[in-house]
Amino acid sequence: MLGNHRPVWAPDEIDIERPSVARMYDYYLGGSHNFAADRQLAEQAMAVWPDSPHIARANRALLRRILAHLHRQGIEQFLDLGSGIPTVGNVHEVAGGLNPAARTVYVDSDPVAVAHSRTMLAGVSTATVLHADLREPHSVLDAPELRTLLDLDKPVAVLMMAALHFVPDGDDPAAIVAAYRDATAPGSYLALSHATADYQPERIEEMAEVYQHSAAGLTARSRSQLAALLADYDLVPPGIVDMILWQPDPEILAADPLAADVTRYSAYAAVARRR
Repeated sequence: MLGNHRPVWAPDEIDIERPSVARMYDYYLGGSHNFAADRQLAEQAMAVWPDSPHIARANRALLRRILAHLHRQGIEQFLDLGSGIPTVGNVHEVAGGLNPAARTVYVDSDPVAVAHSRTMLAGVSTATVLHADLREPHSVLDAPELRTLLDLDKPVAVLMMAALHFVPDGDDPAAIVAAYRDATAPGSYLALSHATADYQPERIEEMAEVYQHSAAGLTARSRSQLAALLADYDLVPPGIVDMILWQPDPEILAADPLAADVTRYSAYAAVARRR
């Protein structure tokens, strides 16, 4: 584990005393690119929700299922918003394994996530990373690096995996979703996973209180709120469902008796196609 000192890989501009949701997620997944402040707040979150590491792993498994589905639809361009710190099963690795021509643009506002993504992508011609905030769609969509790699006149998959619940209502998530939708061609997709208070509102409220001490607060949303955000898309079956039940892996459900306990995750997943 890393101590309180600033490691050599940490950019100077990082405030290592302020927890980052990307680095907390890295900690849940057993990564080492986090600081003491990140670990301390993550431990507080796990005291409220002990399954947090399991949820993080389930979200990665969901991502793989979604990418497999998108591959079957012929999608070979991916815009991963709030991509986080590189770990096993990144979008360009999974998508590239299915189709070597697949291209990926990662976007994250965390300098550690971006620095490590750049190291990982050195020499990779089919992927790049932007240091940008997904809440500023035009700065993302107009970036020369994105325009060089992705052709927005052709279908692209916009990924918001465990990202949109860190966008508060005051930042107008509907307008953000609309901006990315309008910038993509018909036949494009939006995929997301998102925390909800539909099952355990009191515990989600406790989690939101914990995340108030991070660089981004947590805003859980209901199934109906997510449906409203996706109203101008056509939902892919099975629609907006519990994340473990989106085109589930039968072997995982069979191997773990608790896997289908939706209250364990309190998160929805959806994939939607642009008309």
